[in-house]
Amino acid sequence: MKPGKALNELIVGLKGAGEMASAVAWRLYQARIRQLFMMEIPRPLAVRREVSFCEALHEGLKTVEGVEAVRAAGVKEIARAWEQTQIPVIVDPRWETIDEMGPDVVVDAILAKRNLGTTMREASLVIGLGPGFTAGQDVHMVIETNRGHNLGRVILSGQAESNTGVPGEILGSSAERVLRAPSNGLFRSFPQIGDQVEPDEIVGDVNGNEVRARIGGVIRGLIASGVQVNRGLKIGDIDPRGDVSYCGTISDKARAIGGGVLEAILRVFNES
Repeated sequence: MKPGKALNELIVGLKGAGEMASAVAWRLYQARIRQLFMMEIPRPLAVRREVSFCEALHEGLKTVEGVEAVRAAGVKEIARAWEQTQIPVIVDPRWETIDEMGPDVVVDAILAKRNLGTTMREASLVIGLGPGFTAGQDVHMVIETNRGHNLGRVILSGQAESNTGVPGEILGSSAERVLRAPSNGLFRSFPQIGDQVEPDEIVGDVNGNEVRARIGGVIRGLIASGVQVNRGLKIGDIDPRGDVSYCGTISDKARAIGGGVLEAILRVFNES
């Protein structure tokens, strides 16, 4: 790792632009580390779309808590986005932009629960979020993503905790607050993010197979209607607290993980 660059001169590439990756980008941006670029697949399947910068690929622009991301293509448009104080999001499933941009930091924020090809050769500091990475072997540092005592912790050696597969509990609801696809096929949604639903209410279907809410609350996240999904895929999230404002703000977990990445960068590049 090569410290010595001013913090606001750092170039950071992020793999992924979903909820967690967006929270990381948001925290770095607010810490004045703004030369960021985010790489995504052509059709990302974000659930918490109101706080995911990948929506810029569909809409052109996406604003999360006052920070604006823009769809970009190529190095020139990345530079143009930075001039406009925007975060560029590009379609780059093979992360080829890393070779073009030569970032100081790469953050693998895909949360695939396994390493899809990230190596320490990609930048002076390479950070992996969650299980699937080994600090000191395929990345320099790992950030704990599991809820609990160590959430957001910077791991310098070894791995993060294994994925439990159990959603975090909110007001006593855990797995039942998550909506999953009952079959393979085309998803259609009826309510929108922010709408109130009741237990057993039909919130959509996949090829005619109903998707029903198992608890009442506010729909905090929902995959876009018209998207092809696979059986068992998470397609929605109901928040039993019923506060609509949570739909458009970063979660406590995502914000903690973003803080962990910021700490990791400062450990390397803020040395005196």
